[in-house]
Amino acid sequence: MKFGKKYKESAALVEKSKLYDPAEALALVCQTAKAKFDETIEIHIRLGVDSRHADQQVRGAIVLPNGTGKSVRTLVFARGDKAKAAEDAGAEYVGAEDLVTKIQGGWFDFDVVIASPDMMGLVGRLGKVLGPKGLMPNPKAGTVTPDVARAVTEAKAGKIEYRLDKTNIIHCPIGKASFGAEKIMENFNALVGAVIKAKPATAKGQYIKSCVIATTMGPGIKVNYAKLS
Repeated sequence: MKFGKKYKESAALVEKSKLYDPAEALALVCQTAKAKFDETIEIHIRLGVDSRHADQQVRGAIVLPNGTGKSVRTLVFARGDKAKAAEDAGAEYVGAEDLVTKIQGGWFDFDVVIASPDMMGLVGRLGKVLGPKGLMPNPKAGTVTPDVARAVTEAKAGKIEYRLDKTNIIHCPIGKASFGAEKIMENFNALVGAVIKAKPATAKGQYIKSCVIATTMGPGIKVNYAKLS
């Protein structure tokens, strides 16, 4: 695999085998952002649980203190007063059957899908297309809720969902390189705190197995996971 000049420059700043303290790692990750665009900083946390078991799922949502730095396009399934409230809160798309038809036709110009509970019978038809993209509304993530206006506001304020993938890793954005280390640290602490709090009662042994942070185009930086719990 060939790496570009900028990646090599960034990689030279990082000791591959070193476990960095969180503050040191976050200061360093901002230095490795050398792309021409404002790179997203991502966190990857491997947990000592087995996602194949229902009682060991780790999933939830949190509003990051400093947001993600990304503008979020929200789509809301609602009718009547709830639809009006969603529009007033700034939702880009609000509707019912009309939106189902558009999505079934291959339209996906949105980032978050929110639904009032009475609409889930309708939204259920989209499970096969929204599910694989991670866009299916879910009560645990706060995207199936009677208060759709609040869900829209939170999504736009930087609410992110964290959940295990099949390899027991959580992947999440925690801001943009332009935020600087201090704001990224606040987001980092909020997310890691939420993941630790979500530890299943049935989880045995070491909960956090590894933690790596990286920019969109940069090398991974290993965080000393002993300092996280």
